[in-house]
Amino acid sequence: MKAFYKGLLHRDRISQREFYDFYSTRMLSVCRTYVSDLHHAEDCMVKGFVKIFNQIHTLQEEAKLLAWCKKIVINECLNFIRTEKKVLFVEETHIQEDVIWEHSEGISFDAQDLLDELPEGYKMVFNLYVLEEFSHKEIAEMLGITESTSKTQLYKARLKLKNILLTKHHSYTTQHNL
Repeated sequence: MKAFYKGLLHRDRISQREFYDFYSTRMLSVCRTYVSDLHHAEDCMVKGFVKIFNQIHTLQEEAKLLAWCKKIVINECLNFIRTEKKVLFVEETHIQEDVIWEHSEGISFDAQDLLDELPEGYKMVFNLYVLEEFSHKEIAEMLGITESTSKTQLYKARLKLKNILLTKHHSYTTQHNL
């Protein structure tokens, strides 16, 4: 990481290329959790890398390089979603805090496919809260919504995922009990 950081600070093109080659797959994976379409996700990733290379001098701690890069890429995805799509956030005041997840053996699924079935608002908040571990306050600031809306979106995302999994379980058990 140290070699990358120094090269990036000096705008060394070889270091930039090596950094991109080394981390592009990981950053594209991050983008895909927010942006379903591969081409748009790639655009967000590339824009993120451009910002990383142009703003590397603003990073205060070398040890936080990867987390800083990830945050830039996530922000690119959120900017894309805000400008390209109308995201509906549902506001509700009374929500249940916990959703219980049950594990069902024999069902195989791809986590990305499950997330892609969520509406954009649910998906963004779910990703930011569960995968990126941002607080509801941070999510609210990033998305320009209230904390209660963030909590509602997370709750509804969990319910939707639970329903999807239950549907897949029902479909699986119906097929295998014939």
